[in-house]
Amino acid sequence: MVDPISSSSVNSATTAQGKASLGKDDFMKLMISQLKNQDPLNPMDGTEFSAQLAQFSSLEQLSNLNTYMKQSIDANAVLTQSINNTLITGLIGKEVKINGGGLQVRGQENIVLGYNLPVQAKTAQIKIYNESGTLVRTIDGVPTSSGSSKLSWDLTDNNGNKLPNGNYKFEVEALNNSGDKMSPDLFKVGLLDGVRFTEQGTVLIVGGAEYSISDIAEVLNPQNNGGEK
Repeated sequence: MVDPISSSSVNSATTAQGKASLGKDDFMKLMISQLKNQDPLNPMDGTEFSAQLAQFSSLEQLSNLNTYMKQSIDANAVLTQSINNTLITGLIGKEVKINGGGLQVRGQENIVLGYNLPVQAKTAQIKIYNESGTLVRTIDGVPTSSGSSKLSWDLTDNNGNKLPNGNYKFEVEALNNSGDKMSPDLFKVGLLDGVRFTEQGTVLIVGGAEYSISDIAEVLNPQNNGGEK
């Protein structure tokens, strides 16, 4: 007579079936349930049982390998971050180039704005907007030559008043000789004042503003960026 399948065996099998994938513990529970509830007059074939044991062994090895690989990856990530943190401190005092038109006003004296024109422009001007999208400053007479140009903005509005701390953005409106609008690449330039290490990663302090390492496009030797505009 075949022994009735115990409720614990049914629960083990039901739980395992409800999972998206089986782990080695689930696999072992199923094998034990299979052995406990086999027909004594027609026991499980030895070859089949050996094959299942081999599958269990392979599953366990793959599970262990996955654990070791994850530990290795985590260790490499920590080591890489430690090396980056050590190297980045050597850049303090260097001039860095940060891509994009976003600006952070944090009480600094000025911000060096930059743009790159693909060809000579007929006219060009810089427009600066506050966080609400309101135009606060227009700078005319900016360089129109092809290539990279930089100028220093003294953080004042069109009335000469200092703007409060906050987030701003700048755009460069340039027209070529045919009167068509151009799309220059925008960037900022500033001295790397310090480095701060946080749980979210390494933070670079440039002119009082904070940027991540991925924001830095280029590291340059400090130089005179021209007068204020």
